[in-house]
Amino acid sequence: MASRIFHVSDLHFGRQDQAALDWFAARVDAERPDAVVITGDLTYRARSAEFAAATEWLQRLKLPVTIEPGNHDLPYFNPIARFFSPYRRYRRVERAIEDRLEVAGICTVPLRTTARAQWRSNWSWGVVRPVSLAMAVKALADCPADRLKIVTCHHPLIDTQAMTKRSRTLGGEKALAALSAAGADVVLSGHVHDPFDVRHPVGGRAVRLIGAGTLSERVRTTAPSFNELVLAHGTLDVAVHVMPVSAAPSPDAGGGAAQ
Repeated sequence: MASRIFHVSDLHFGRQDQAALDWFAARVDAERPDAVVITGDLTYRARSAEFAAATEWLQRLKLPVTIEPGNHDLPYFNPIARFFSPYRRYRRVERAIEDRLEVAGICTVPLRTTARAQWRSNWSWGVVRPVSLAMAVKALADCPADRLKIVTCHHPLIDTQAMTKRSRTLGGEKALAALSAAGADVVLSGHVHDPFDVRHPVGGRAVRLIGAGTLSERVRTTAPSFNELVLAHGTLDVAVHVMPVSAAPSPDAGGGAAQ
């Protein structure tokens, strides 16, 4: 029996594309996958109203959901909240934050790549902290040996030729090597707003790096889209489902802006 996950990212409530959200929700309702993975940027500016709208939409899906925080989910206008309680507003959906999914044949492991501050000018870039990596490596060790081991994070760990935008994740290459050594088979991410699927050799084996597009107005080269992951007979197939171009928003002129 096949297991199926819908992988979506960068919903950006506050600058969401409602048509794209409705299209995705309709696909979920019609096809009933086993679970939904959201790899960050649930909101645009981490406002309470944005989290409230996101929570209402998530409740419509009526499926197991796991969410990895993204850089846009940290407070933008309130530096005190950003430094001392950056994920407080995520409490609206706390049951889904970095929750490990129960899907036949699959073990999901969260890896946080967001940073409330860093020694770089662009705080939207990713950072893999040693403590986050250690937690992910331990979680991978706890996964049953016969499961497909999927790591979920917001920022791509490394930049590849398949990506239209660089992510510049600090510590990402080292993290990928450690995750591969711990048995990770797949890394799901978002952030760059375009889908990609790359088999990357690391540590004598290949790790599949899969990125999801966006369901927001902030599209780049791809119309709003999501990934469908199907595991059957030990083989993972990935399909990118793109909303019809006639219903998609215009490309975001400021897509490269920080935060």
